Amino acid sequence: ASGPYNREAAIERLINRDLILQQVELQPGDVITVQAARKDLEALRKSIPACERYHCETEEGWHQFLATEGFTDERLTELWRQRMEVLAFIELRFRMGVRVTSADIHAYYTKTLLPEYAAQHAKAPPESAIASRIQEVLLQQRVSKLLDDWLDSLRAEGNVVVLHPGVRAGEGAR
Repeated sequence: ASGPYNREAAIERLINRDLILQQVELQPGDVITVQAARKDLEALRKSIPACERYHCETEEGWHQFLATEGFTDERLTELWRQRMEVLAFIELRFRMGVRVTSADIHAYYTKTLLPEYAAQHAKAPPESAIASRIQEVLLQQRVSKLLDDWLDSLRAEGNVVVLHPGVRAGEGAR
């Protein structure tokens, strides 16, 4: 199904989030504190465009903005803390082993970016000017692929069972 809300995609995101949170709990590591999450959110308040209207720099404005979005301060802080934990876990588990070479950067520049610029009849910036950005894109792509493969393996191990409407446990989808 397409459109603004895709139920299957939403379920998939929830499953992925829960699988990752299970693994975060199993993995020894630094716990992100509520104070750290509050500090991160404090910085975020300054960059949310809609916050200008509510004057989020004030506590009253911030709480008004959160209420409009359907959050309490405590709920958002906890969700943000979990998000920070998940990102730290992904960084530790996957990103450390990923390397992007100068040859990888050059190949992406010539095979992907140059054709895109040519299609738009635009002049491409020199490779040296955007090499660090290309490196970040390639890192994200590779980490995302590793994460997808890892989530698939967790599902295969039986860490999650998705029951479709009308299907009893143990039957499987037909």
